[in-house]
Amino acid sequence: MASILKVDTITGVATAGSIAVTGEGNSTTTNLQQGLAKVWISVTSTVSIHDSLNTSSGTDHGTGDYSYNLTNAFTTINGYSQTTAVFTTAAGATCTRNSGRDAAAIIAVEVSNAAGTLADDSLNTTAHGDLA
Repeated sequence: MASILKVDTITGVATAGSIAVTGEGNSTTTNLQQGLAKVWISVTSTVSIHDSLNTSSGTDHGTGDYSYNLTNAFTTINGYSQTTAVFTTAAGATCTRNSGRDAAAIIAVEVSNAAGTLADDSLNTTAHGDLA
């Protein structure tokens, strides 16, 4: 028989912000909060945010060079892992983290075409880490 759990808040017993979830095979646990994406952004070929989580606005620094302000910052500039993908039909396009512009409260990316030249294109970004 299926169960339905309806709650507004889940709080850990030992530590309010720490909930262990039993992993596959029932032999390990993982921390629920550590596994959640803290930021995700879906962007059109300009800096315009199509949809997002924990993102307040974006800045266009020029062709293929964007940054996005976070509503809630990460603990440090190195306190998160970012995965970004270009949403394009052009073969060979890439998107990388721009370490020259990013910060604990800013996700920064550069989009390049197959020739390695900065180019405007749509992208999706997700970041995992510890929020401040």
